[in-house]
Amino acid sequence: MTGPSIPYAALQRLAGWEGAACELLPGGLSNRTWLLQKDNQRAVLKIDEHAREAPLNTRAQEAIIQTTAADAGLANAVLFEGDGLLLTAYAEGEVWSVASFEEGRNLELLARALRRVHALPPAGRKFDAAYAAQHYANVIEFDEGRVAQCVEIIDSIDAPRELGLCHNDLVAENILATPEIRFLDWEYACDNDPLFDLATVVEHHGLDERQATRLLDAYFDGDGDVQRAALCEQQRLYRALLWLWLAARPDTTQQELRQAAQRLSTSCS
Repeated sequence: MTGPSIPYAALQRLAGWEGAACELLPGGLSNRTWLLQKDNQRAVLKIDEHAREAPLNTRAQEAIIQTTAADAGLANAVLFEGDGLLLTAYAEGEVWSVASFEEGRNLELLARALRRVHALPPAGRKFDAAYAAQHYANVIEFDEGRVAQCVEIIDSIDAPRELGLCHNDLVAENILATPEIRFLDWEYACDNDPLFDLATVVEHHGLDERQATRLLDAYFDGDGDVQRAALCEQQRLYRALLWLWLAARPDTTQQELRQAAQRLSTSCS
């Protein structure tokens, strides 16, 4: 089996990157991602394989949001967007892992960076959890009971009273220490409850009560306890969305699905 061919046609549309060396990076269901290098300069190129639709941003929307974040030092710069291509600057740094959250100082750095993200100008597109749930549910052809359970959980959670620009996909692989914190892959970014970003960090990486408290306290200047119940609601929302998202993916393992299903009925950490 041969791998994907070098994207020569795409490179011809990127001024200054013609003939660049290309390395295919892992990940991406709807696009391929390449690391480009030319004349000691590096960049990351995403090539869409088909048109993008909600809950993902269009590439134009993503580029606008990421540019705003980059201007604030919270993302890598956008170099080009158009015709299904997104080219962004490459920055040296340490991509986080689950182990990164074990260091208390890292939680505090992350909390401060997230407050800056949530204070950026709104994107103008509101996160629609019910739409995202239905979008995933429409392609799931098994476990109707579990699908219904997740949709019911999502429908039961009140709309946020306050909105801020949120990343909405804060898995460790999207956090980069340069050493300042930057965030990668703004595909889902839009206006949402800021606590959803914190809930994603807590739930996706299995943070315990001590870690969750430290993150909350750092975000709310020591008053995180008053937001604990609200964070729990966003954790419930994330758990349900995560199961649906996993179930809708063709590469999810049964073990991953079982673990996500078990989390649906657990209390907050």
